[in-house]
Amino acid sequence: MKMKDRVAIVTGGASGLGEATVERVVRDGGRAAIFDLDETRGAAVAARLGAGAVYAKVDVADEASVQAGMARAREAFGAVHVLVNCAGIPGRVGRVVGKQGPMPLADFEKVIRINLVGTFNVTRLAAAEMLKNAPDAETGERGVIVNTASLAGLEGQMGQVSYAASKAGVIGMMLPLVRDLSQFGVRVMTIAPGLFETPMGAGAPQELKDKLVATLEFPKRMGAPAEFAALVAHIVDNAYLNGELIRIDAGTRAPPR
Repeated sequence: MKMKDRVAIVTGGASGLGEATVERVVRDGGRAAIFDLDETRGAAVAARLGAGAVYAKVDVADEASVQAGMARAREAFGAVHVLVNCAGIPGRVGRVVGKQGPMPLADFEKVIRINLVGTFNVTRLAAAEMLKNAPDAETGERGVIVNTASLAGLEGQMGQVSYAASKAGVIGMMLPLVRDLSQFGVRVMTIAPGLFETPMGAGAPQELKDKLVATLEFPKRMGAPAEFAALVAHIVDNAYLNGELIRIDAGTRAPPR
């Protein structure tokens, strides 16, 4: 599926990996609907990109909110062809049992709700929109879904139990999604990023960043969001990619802590 003249929904599209993906979609001749809770940044990104982008304030874990966002995308661009789920939160880092006792259940539930339930919520509603599309004349595709997991979903570190569980869930639901949607010409892929230069990691102390970068194989630097967006663009373009998890992490394997 060529991105030109296609419509992509990007959750978390106001910053980081999502913002870079929105920029790539528009650069490649597509149109992007930015789903994000940050109204200031979302509106600013849409304004900067002009007619190729629109912003909708969306809570990915809320059904009515996502439905309203879908309506906004249809109103602006007429269809949905691509979904890239980038919205997510890291959650509070902490051991299952710490000095203050067991981890609060609410902390775990919040991360699962946004990262996993939110990803599924948007996926199911976007897939329903994609099924309305006529199959692509060359590939037979109706749509492409790209979900964002994490290296933590495969090799979670100490203190990451909620985040790791949420991202492992994103990985685990990929194959059933593929088996549900392939008959309709909708592909589903998952990307597992490693250490990237995004707002999520911006608050980490430099000492910690340096320690993490030292564990990478090559290149020994944080990933650029544009590199993530380039992978998304290739996935959309390559019709034979389906049901696969792709790591983008400089060849690293996460240490226990």
